[in-house]
Amino acid sequence: MSKTNESRIPHYELLYIVSNKFTEEELKPIIEKVNAVINNRGGKITLTEEWGKKRLAYPVKNFSHAYYVLVEFDFEGDKVESIDRDLRMMSEILRHQIVSKRVKTEEDIKKEKEISQKIAARKEKEAKEKKEEKKEKEEKKKEKVDIGELDEKLDKILETDDLL
Repeated sequence: MSKTNESRIPHYELLYIVSNKFTEEELKPIIEKVNAVINNRGGKITLTEEWGKKRLAYPVKNFSHAYYVLVEFDFEGDKVESIDRDLRMMSEILRHQIVSKRVKTEEDIKKEKEISQKIAARKEKEAKEKKEEKKEKEEKKKEKVDIGELDEKLDKILETDDLL
């Protein structure tokens, strides 16, 4: 989660993917290079997350796997095209996307935490109910009488003369 932004400088989020022809150690200088591009243009990075190597939904430039990296930064809005241009020129980056992001206030962060706690509680409750249902089904299966026993009981009933 990004830090809150007190000033009126726009906040952006950059997600980029780096081809998997690089190792994890070679990825670090690429991330530093991207961060340097943002810092050299006057941006202030507030968050950098490495999401790791993931499978792509479809091949991009003949790569089916890539490293995902998320960067959040504060930057003057009219200069974003310069960062975009620099990232397009980097051969290591397969794709990138920069989007404007609303800065979260402390209240927003608290609301998100409350919502996530409610969701977690609901999921836990549903898992518990499923577990109980499964247990009940297993108990019902145990209660079922064996077919051999049913045949014997049916034979006894049919042998009696008092059917009517």
